[in-house]
Amino acid sequence: MITQMVLGVFVTACCLWIGALALREHRAVLAQRRGLLDEAAKLFSDARVVVAPDQFPALVTRLDRHQEVKIELIADTMVFRRLPQLWLIVTLSKTDGLQRPVIGALARPTGAEYYSLVHELPEWMMPPEIGTSLLMRGDGQATPSQVENVSAVFTRLFADPTVKEAVVTPGGARLIRQAAQGDRGMHLLLRQTRFLLASIPPDLVSRAISEALVLSAALTESTFTTSDHIAA
Repeated sequence: MITQMVLGVFVTACCLWIGALALREHRAVLAQRRGLLDEAAKLFSDARVVVAPDQFPALVTRLDRHQEVKIELIADTMVFRRLPQLWLIVTLSKTDGLQRPVIGALARPTGAEYYSLVHELPEWMMPPEIGTSLLMRGDGQATPSQVENVSAVFTRLFADPTVKEAVVTPGGARLIRQAAQGDRGMHLLLRQTRFLLASIPPDLVSRAISEALVLSAALTESTFTTSDHIAA
């Protein structure tokens, strides 16, 4: 009887200890998530960072009085037999009064890209040949010359296999790049989604913004750079 009581106390203590360790580790993971864009925020003089319910941050800043950029992070675990992906999403919003059609392309589509804008577009379009599968769609409002201009930009962008989606929108552009892959061991053994990086590299953020600007400018007379808007 006494042995059973001692064993019961020991098992209870072990369960409490394991639970406390798991809770502490979970809190540390969430804290690490919240800081993923802290280094990137230092690039800008007026960056605002908010935290989504999943504890991934989003950064919003203005490039100038006509352009705002939003930087988001989305964890994608939907594709079977593939490591979880952390996507960096850059959305450029412009208030220049120009009218643009919607043209987008999605690399290596599976149908599980719940974050994709391309899947929502009504018109299938012939994608450029880039050596990998590419789904290209639009809203049916683009002229042949506009399609040609945007396709040329897509050809350059998707030469990089870490680019997942690129879309020209009436309000600017949207670009999705791979930021990280999930830790293989944690995913295979425990089915946990964990990204082993302390922060998103600022260079990656700057590059994605520059690419979104080039994409947005594909249907206008002007081109833009971020150099005047990034804090020294």
